[in-house]
Amino acid sequence: MALVNDNYVDLKESYLFSDIAHKVAAFTAAHPERKVIRLGIGDVTLPLAPCVVEALKKAAGEMGAKETFRGYGPEQGYDFLHEAIVKYYASFGVELDSKEVFVSDGAKSDCGNITDIFNNADTILVPDPVYPVYLDTNIMCGRKIIYMEGKPENDFLPLPTADLKADVAYLCSPNNPTGAAYTKEQLALWVEWALANDAVILYDAAYEAFISDENIPRSIFAVEGAKKCAIELCSLSKTAGFTGTRCGYTVVPLALERKTSKGEVLSLNKMWLRRQTTKFNGVPYIIQRGAEAVFSPEGIEQCRANIAYYQENARIIMDALTEKGIKFYGGKHSPYIWLQCPGNMGSWEFFDLLLNKLGIVGTPGAGFGKCGEGYFRLTSFGSRENTAEAAERILRDL
Repeated sequence: MALVNDNYVDLKESYLFSDIAHKVAAFTAAHPERKVIRLGIGDVTLPLAPCVVEALKKAAGEMGAKETFRGYGPEQGYDFLHEAIVKYYASFGVELDSKEVFVSDGAKSDCGNITDIFNNADTILVPDPVYPVYLDTNIMCGRKIIYMEGKPENDFLPLPTADLKADVAYLCSPNNPTGAAYTKEQLALWVEWALANDAVILYDAAYEAFISDENIPRSIFAVEGAKKCAIELCSLSKTAGFTGTRCGYTVVPLALERKTSKGEVLSLNKMWLRRQTTKFNGVPYIIQRGAEAVFSPEGIEQCRANIAYYQENARIIMDALTEKGIKFYGGKHSPYIWLQCPGNMGSWEFFDLLLNKLGIVGTPGAGFGKCGEGYFRLTSFGSRENTAEAAERILRDL
């Protein structure tokens, strides 16, 4: 008899955003006349940059000609995209070897798959509030999970303590859901902790393109020693609007080594390469050519314009919250505004209020963990028209 993975019993019955979708669907079915403004799931609304579209078209044309057709590509990504990413990192002072870059179909996939190279006996440290994928993917493996609390007292940026013991730690900066971002000095404390404990940091940099402060690193590798203790997971979903196009990359330093349970020292770079070549066939050539265009001077300029659009949306939302006297975090270096539910309301209670009274969809903080209760996430990824209308509804009806 085939037995299934017992650990799935410990997962919540449904994914957070599935719960939200069901509630919204029920509301729209009952009130078809109401316009619902969706500021919940962090999906982009602006189209791909023009130069990216042209690159995709050109690559598609190449696939239609015998002389330029390509079949299987390298599982870790084509050299041309590696070179573009290495050059991009150099622009903010981080040197990478091309062999340290692994192209994937997105940071979410890599967040889940990277755990393949770690022992199931490892203790995993996750922030609370937390992006659900960090938690669920380790529950699926049956690992011991401990939490570090993000709260107003630490600006939702927990720091390591001398007695903290874990083998793998997830960090996300700028953070999803809170929008908070670590300074270089704060990240240095995490690197120091990881080196002292032979731990590995899984650093989610999916929102690095929203950073505009020189004191906030775009990469954990801006911190000395990080290449001996960190893996960085990156995405073009928010940087370049690739949520439907799917492309990301993970940086696994050549200097990163750890021991097996039997004491043998292994390179995590080689382990990840082995994993990818076994279980992944690579990102399509057409998509990688589009991703290459993202990192061109023209692509960077066009993608930055889109990010500026979303940042202005965030300002519109934050101004409305400020006028209403509602405390919030994030929004500046992140597309997310993390607000404190007014009147000591619970986060799902506030979700129902916003949906039923204002016709606005957000994300209850409780869905991100115990410390998210009493908070609520709004995103700036809507259209300008819808964002402005949502702000007007908040000012008028909340």
